[in-house]
Amino acid sequence: METTTRRRRIGAYGICRDDGRILVCRDERGDLRLPGGAVEQGEHPVDAVVRTLSQVTGLTVAVTSLRDAVTDVVRTPGLETHNDRLLFDVRVTGGELPGHVEWVPVDGAPDVPLQEVADGVRPPRSVQRFGAYGLVTDPEGRVLLTQIAPGYPGAGEWHLPGGGTDFGESPVAGLLRELAEEADQRGRITELLGVSSGHNPAAVGPEGYPIDWHVVRVHYRVVVDEPVQPSVTEGAGSSTAEAAWFAPEELAKVRLTRAAATVIREHLRQ
Repeated sequence: METTTRRRRIGAYGICRDDGRILVCRDERGDLRLPGGAVEQGEHPVDAVVRTLSQVTGLTVAVTSLRDAVTDVVRTPGLETHNDRLLFDVRVTGGELPGHVEWVPVDGAPDVPLQEVADGVRPPRSVQRFGAYGLVTDPEGRVLLTQIAPGYPGAGEWHLPGGGTDFGESPVAGLLRELAEEADQRGRITELLGVSSGHNPAAVGPEGYPIDWHVVRVHYRVVVDEPVQPSVTEGAGSSTAEAAWFAPEELAKVRLTRAAATVIREHLRQ
């Protein structure tokens, strides 16, 4: 029986529009692709899209917003690749177009595929993880947080609900699953807030040895219309110790992760 290898890739791609046109590049076969490429270990996706567009197109760009986060699985004999792709709106700030990059009418290129991420070999004990997290609130304005369990980096700190996506799982589906597992809540996603990146080159978790850990997080706004008493429903070994609702005025006294504190400060509507 043939063994199938599974791997995951995180990519950042630029959507540059101008006067009804979109910027694309042609690969060696002449097919159109959105410019972009792989997020390197420890690299913020915003930095990645600026870097890869410079490499692919010769242009310097500025990122204006995160447009979407999409997932696909590419299957070839003996290999399945799960791609998490971040799509950014960008604008050109300098440079000149090389021959393989061009502007095409948006209406004439409705199915421009995303450029495949180039293969790469990662060093041992190096992990790049893609996750989806939510700024979760209820009708009373309370915020749902989850506490990191002992044995995990950041143990004891309170974090936004969410976690790494499973193989073949979209960010939205992954977040709603994590919300149910970590806190026994049923929510609805209302808004895409942004993206963050965290890098710890010597994170020590349950494995007991340092791991070069890089996480890329997509953040969403989530509403729980009918909140219940939070309960961790994940099995033994979960990275979540407990979950709880907090009134906005209580958050100043809570020991938050840096990512949670940033999202709450920038996006919580008082």
